[in-house]
Amino acid sequence: MEGVHRRIRLAYVVSHPIQYQAKLLRLIAADPGIDLTVFFCSDLSLRSYKDPGFGVSVTWDVPLTEGYRSVVLPRWRDTNKLSPTRPIARGIFRGLLRGIDGEPFDALWVHGYSTVNSLHAMLAAKALGIPVLLRAESWLADRTRSHTTLLIKQLYFDGLKMLVDAVLPIGSRNATYWTHYFGADFPAFTMPYAVDNEYFATRAEAATRNRAELQTEFNLDPSRPVILFASKLQERKHADHLLEAYLQLRVQTSLDPYLLIVGDGETRAQLEQRASASGVEGIRFLGFRNQSELPRFFDLSTVFVLPSRHEAWGLITNEAMAAGLPVIVSDDVGCAVDLVRNGENGYVYPLGDIAALRNALAATLAPGRRESMGERGREILSRWSYREDLVALKAALQRVTKLPIQKISG
Repeated sequence: MEGVHRRIRLAYVVSHPIQYQAKLLRLIAADPGIDLTVFFCSDLSLRSYKDPGFGVSVTWDVPLTEGYRSVVLPRWRDTNKLSPTRPIARGIFRGLLRGIDGEPFDALWVHGYSTVNSLHAMLAAKALGIPVLLRAESWLADRTRSHTTLLIKQLYFDGLKMLVDAVLPIGSRNATYWTHYFGADFPAFTMPYAVDNEYFATRAEAATRNRAELQTEFNLDPSRPVILFASKLQERKHADHLLEAYLQLRVQTSLDPYLLIVGDGETRAQLEQRASASGVEGIRFLGFRNQSELPRFFDLSTVFVLPSRHEAWGLITNEAMAAGLPVIVSDDVGCAVDLVRNGENGYVYPLGDIAALRNALAATLAPGRRESMGERGREILSRWSYREDLVALKAALQRVTKLPIQKISG
């Protein structure tokens, strides 16, 4: 029958090229069942820019737009900052109308729902009769909001529901979020928030050969364990909680670990002052490090910690697990429910509970735990990968387009 074997023409609208998504988009574009076009509403990440979280100029050292068809839309109000109303992309409707070589798109996938551009894209698709898939990061307890704000949000979602044909939850908490606002019967296809597991596993393994060089560079005794924090130094990331737990650990136990703080941002000076005042010699502030450098630090470390508040997911946790590290996260980190099993591959502790964080560190730093917990983490992550993303996306596309699509084998 005519058209049965053709690729489904999928448009994807997203704010800007995102380092975590680049490999996934290449895999989708290479799939024989999908013809992908990505519309970027900004090219911010393709040039050097000052990241407000890191507080330094950032130029990503991984390819962000290779291996798939993409268009950077013209813009109004374009600045070196992204917000719900900046920039305003032009040409979304025209791009969806034109399709691919004059052939209309079969579906639109939108990342996020709170910007002018994402709303514009969904309204345009509705006007053109194109079904919409929506993916976002939110979960119900990730912010404290007033009753009035929640009421307004519910009204917004009542309208949003009419523009969307299916949602793509990134994990359990996000799935509950969509059920709360759209109802239990609304079509949902879990498209897990994943990273390039193989990349971080192989790069961390390769880094082992040069581990001694990094230990020498940062004056680290190879016999001592290493605690790693790698994120923006913002107040909500709570590197201060980790620092206090580390200092307690040094005083109250015989453990003698290092604490490596990789990242930069607004709280760095305050953290350095506290570290200096403590008189403890094992703390290293290593500044911002690019994506390709992280596997070296994962290999060097014994445990990774993300003590954040209001962390929608925390993809660096996936990266650390892929590299074979145990992980400790606060219960306000979105990935905690899906990726962390207490005592198996890490620990989840109550946000702000310094004693609980200290105890989790002590348990994880016990001899032999890195290997066993790290291996368990990789087992968990093996079912949380780009392959599952592609399976979910294809199932969602088949549901909303009613078109046949080639399934993934194996």
